[in-house]
Amino acid sequence: MDTRPRVFHLPDTMLNWPWPRAMNPHFEVVKAGVDASFREFKALSDESQEVFDKCDCEVLRIGCDLHHIYLIVDEYTDIENAVVTQEMLDIVLDALHNPHKTRPEGECILGEIMRQFWARAIQTASPSSQRHFIEEFTAYLSATIVEATDREQGHCRSINDYLKLRRDTSAMKSTVTVCEMGMELPDEVFYHPVIVDLVDCIAELCLVDNDMISYNREQATGGESHNLITAIMLELGLDISGAMAWAARYHAEVQKRFMGGLAKVPSWGPSVDVLVQEYLDGIARWPQGLHCWSFETQRYFGTRGPEMQETGLVPLLPKVKRKDAFPVAGVRIVDLSKIMHHEQPSGVLEFGLFSPLK
Repeated sequence: MDTRPRVFHLPDTMLNWPWPRAMNPHFEVVKAGVDASFREFKALSDESQEVFDKCDCEVLRIGCDLHHIYLIVDEYTDIENAVVTQEMLDIVLDALHNPHKTRPEGECILGEIMRQFWARAIQTASPSSQRHFIEEFTAYLSATIVEATDREQGHCRSINDYLKLRRDTSAMKSTVTVCEMGMELPDEVFYHPVIVDLVDCIAELCLVDNDMISYNREQATGGESHNLITAIMLELGLDISGAMAWAARYHAEVQKRFMGGLAKVPSWGPSVDVLVQEYLDGIARWPQGLHCWSFETQRYFGTRGPEMQETGLVPLLPKVKRKDAFPVAGVRIVDLSKIMHHEQPSGVLEFGLFSPLK
């Protein structure tokens, strides 16, 4: 008998964050292009391409493409062991370093997706941002392999060990390099201890928030071992709501650390300082953006995201068995609100945002 609470409280972590929800004015145009590209994996339609070419929003396009890549990589690797994950991510890394090389016939589609993404990105991304992205994205891929090993061995990390690994598996450090792709941010800025800590803060804000929001979905599908809420519950002996409250307090502490760090940013001269200000403002918008996206899409709450965001009360999803060798082709979108009403979908469990093999 399942003795877990039927409902748990999800705190609002972004209530006092100074950067409010904001929508890029080019979003709809770019979204149409990105969706078309990833849905059919072909060039944009003539109409979409014509509209897209009229706006100066290549960096936004890079960000949207990258977001799709993270989701696809997650959907492929979250169900695989360490060996298969290593093979897949080696393909991704090779495509990143060789964007003009034709991918082998029959290769995992991740290689061609990554190749096309990076071939497009390097046309406009600054040289320094390209170097920074490759460095951070490689760290993300390496951490994903460690995560797969933990999953295969049933290993749950302590809170501190988990946070150390999650800073990389969250992919936030490579994600925020998008904020510098339209500028030449000097290495002395990028690697300065104050700037590094500010980026770490943003990564932690995003990963903590994401783990809180995604926990329900992950515990239902058997993927909760790599989640901060699980680490807190195991180490501190708390229930779900208690772990959520602990995570929210930690989130608030990191927010304070970030705000304090902004006051410590040194000056590199007027011409560089304006770039630093733009970069820091850009990365500071990510936590709120990710938070809102999590409720406004159907990835975590089905059609009930706005309701969950308003009330903070989340019905605990029932456990759903996953086959040991879960077919990637079965990963597809589902209205999670059906599961929240305890209406089990028939056949293979459906989850995620898209069908990678379609």
